[in-house]
Amino acid sequence: MSIEIKIRKNEPVDRALRRMKKKLDRENIIKGVRAKRYNEKPCERRRRKEKVMAFTAMLRRRYAE
Repeated sequence: MSIEIKIRKNEPVDRALRRMKKKLDRENIIKGVRAKRYNEKPCERRRRKEKVMAFTAMLRRRYAE
């Protein structure tokens, strides 16, 4: 999986880096690498997913009105 960022004419390098970081963030590459850094037990994975589902359900209930 390779990400290509073409630097535009007269574009500063820091702006190109910013575009690259946004692209990596949109494609969840950084999040995936960080998640696979350590082994996660199935029960921990299940607990994490249940926590996320509970949080989204709470937000839906709160803003359903």
